[in-house]
Amino acid sequence: MSILYRSDAPRAAAWARYFAEHAPDLDFRVWPDAGNLDEVEYLIAWQAPAEFIAKLPRLKVFFSSGAGVDHVDFSALPKHVPIVRMVEPGIIDGMVEYVTLSVLALHRDFFDYVEAKARRTWDPLEVPPASSRTIGVMGMGSLGSAVLQRLSSYGFNLRGWNRSLREMDGVESFAGPDQLQSFLEGCDVLICLLPLTPATKGILNRELFSLLPAGAALVNVGRGPHLVDEDLLEALDSGRLSRAILDVTEPEPLPAEHPFWVHPRVFLTPHVASMTQPESAAPILLGNLRRHQRGEPLSNVIDRSRGY
Repeated sequence: MSILYRSDAPRAAAWARYFAEHAPDLDFRVWPDAGNLDEVEYLIAWQAPAEFIAKLPRLKVFFSSGAGVDHVDFSALPKHVPIVRMVEPGIIDGMVEYVTLSVLALHRDFFDYVEAKARRTWDPLEVPPASSRTIGVMGMGSLGSAVLQRLSSYGFNLRGWNRSLREMDGVESFAGPDQLQSFLEGCDVLICLLPLTPATKGILNRELFSLLPAGAALVNVGRGPHLVDEDLLEALDSGRLSRAILDVTEPEPLPAEHPFWVHPRVFLTPHVASMTQPESAAPILLGNLRRHQRGEPLSNVIDRSRGY
């Protein structure tokens, strides 16, 4: 039985070592040393072109090496091939760290102090209690729920918005398009952790920003296409939004001439908020693969009709 890993090259060796030690009966291959593609039954990948998928006639399962599946061309994969997204502690912990850092930096005015330092200005700002801030998370899946749980320890008022209602202790929950405005009207910091689907593409736009309290901040750790760049720049320049922290852009890498690079109210990172960690991901994926071998249901299979 052959498994092909076609994803993050620097982590490939760690994946290969794990499978060699814990699953020596499996033929684990790393792209581009794939051997005969006719033999590959399981694919672990981030991006796999349609013409490549067509060369895998015996493919049984497609494992995404990341939490999202928007990079997958569903039409290129036969309908009988399940698409499994990655859910593992390393991804969740990384996202929780990044979002917590972002929220606390906004809450405690760290970006204002960076600017003050550049001006050599000693200008203490009022420190409001966390209970005076409302943090809203769009997307209450495994990542969004973990973020909300961690933020609850700081005493923030918390809100969550999801496609369907998802209750959490200590979180005011909203669901669906009809409740989006009510959700947004109270958010001082808005965090986007939505999956990218046709319904969510461009959701971070002028209309949405107009519903937030004046001076609210945005943290986008979903996908670049969630955001309408021109609308964000307009909202920042008008004062409708105070700051934006962006870990994702469209395209990636962001072109050097893009205005986000020089805008004083935009903080950029190169899609590093959360990354799959082989040490925690490989055991979970292997366990899922073994379940499939035994004829048991796979975990974390996406619904193609929803796109996640």
